[in-house]
Amino acid sequence: MDRIRESLRREGYIADDNILVVIFLAFNLKKPILVEGPPGTGKTELAKKVASAFNLDFFRIQCYEGITFEQIVGEWNYQKQLLTLEKARITGVDEDVFKEEFFIKRPLLSAFINDRPSLILIDEIDKADEEVESFLLQALGEKQITVNDLGTFELENDLMVFLTSNSQRNLLDETRDRCLYLYIDYPSPEKEMEIVKTQVPSAPSKLIEEVVKVIQEIRRLDIMKKPSIRATVDWVKTLITLGRDRLDRKTLEDTIGVVLKNQHDKERMKSFDFRR
Repeated sequence: MDRIRESLRREGYIADDNILVVIFLAFNLKKPILVEGPPGTGKTELAKKVASAFNLDFFRIQCYEGITFEQIVGEWNYQKQLLTLEKARITGVDEDVFKEEFFIKRPLLSAFINDRPSLILIDEIDKADEEVESFLLQALGEKQITVNDLGTFELENDLMVFLTSNSQRNLLDETRDRCLYLYIDYPSPEKEMEIVKTQVPSAPSKLIEEVVKVIQEIRRLDIMKKPSIRATVDWVKTLITLGRDRLDRKTLEDTIGVVLKNQHDKERMKSFDFRR
């Protein structure tokens, strides 16, 4: 696991022991990882960094309400099929238009048949409906994808699978049963400071400490969208860009839009007890 820790650190991702154990098991047991946690805690970033750290070809399915089989697996190129059939009619030559060259591959099928070790991120699976979720788990569980009129594709590489969820709906029990489970929460102050130092090595330690302390306090407020780790990093970068070496009340008011992205939450900050 030390190798995994150092590989991720070189990519700028600070992983705790819980994360390291789950990734180690995923590599060795060949099981998908289901990652849950609040938005902005680095779920998607973890998958991207694992792919980069271990030289895995990266594929991504960004789920949303109404996403279909065709958008996940692939679809027939009807225009090419029609043009080919018209040409065949003119020349009198029979053409089979249900061949792979007429099929547009989407992320899941592309990841399946890739000839290199790969990682696929199925991001925000909770936004897709249960039918799509069932299909994904069947495909990944049986390691086969069947396309009507084309045939069955077998998994051709060591495919690592990440599924992320923000818990907008309950996932199927079958999904959870097939996956290793990882919950990523907002980091402790110490870990968040370490993350920021990794991302912004030129930032003064005192400034990082002040920003992280305020971010941690803001997350405890009754607000609609709690600041992400990315927001913490962006805030530190903003202060450095503006030439501010400390975080006082005026600086907070001038730059809070980097952290809070709606008026409701900015209004809540008016009663924030800032004693610096």
